[in-house]
Amino acid sequence: MTTFNNSGGFGGDRGARFRRPQQAPDTHRINDRIIAREVRLISETGEQVGIVNIRDALTRAETVGLDLVEVSPEAKPPVCRLMDYGKFKYREQKKEAEARKKHHESTLKELRIRYRTDTGDLETKLKQAREFLEEGNKVKFSMRFKGREAMYLNLGIEKFDLIAQRLADVAVVDEKSPPFGRQIHIVLAPAKQVPQKPAK
Repeated sequence: MTTFNNSGGFGGDRGARFRRPQQAPDTHRINDRIIAREVRLISETGEQVGIVNIRDALTRAETVGLDLVEVSPEAKPPVCRLMDYGKFKYREQKKEAEARKKHHESTLKELRIRYRTDTGDLETKLKQAREFLEEGNKVKFSMRFKGREAMYLNLGIEKFDLIAQRLADVAVVDEKSPPFGRQIHIVLAPAKQVPQKPAK
């Protein structure tokens, strides 16, 4: 909470009433930094007090031992709330730190298979893919056809469809290559990372 300066009265320069807290650029205006003559005041309990003179708002803040914080500077008049600004900033910084900690840069993991990959090897690849997806990564299954193997392209596509079905509980298809050529692929993304399309 910002400490109030008891040496000043209510007339003249408002700056005497409050100690100016150390603020980084682009933070909220608080207490004597608020330049509006009138504000829409919200109490410390969230009650809509209404439009009041800035002096009355500052007096109320001093009375309850809290800061007057401008939370919506673009509003007309600006919206201000009574709160402990020090605690508010601490909570905001803690939230930002937690968000950075949880942030995970998605990477693309590639797994190569063949149209004739046997069941055992496929199960191993599926297990690896599931682990990658649960860690928040995308997984790319790629398949190459050599020489006459190109005639079995449909078997490769069927295997990709099987993979997508087996991993449907943790992933969605993010990308598919055209169903022709000597190399095809499918990219799976973690289901929770794919935004839902709005219903039409």
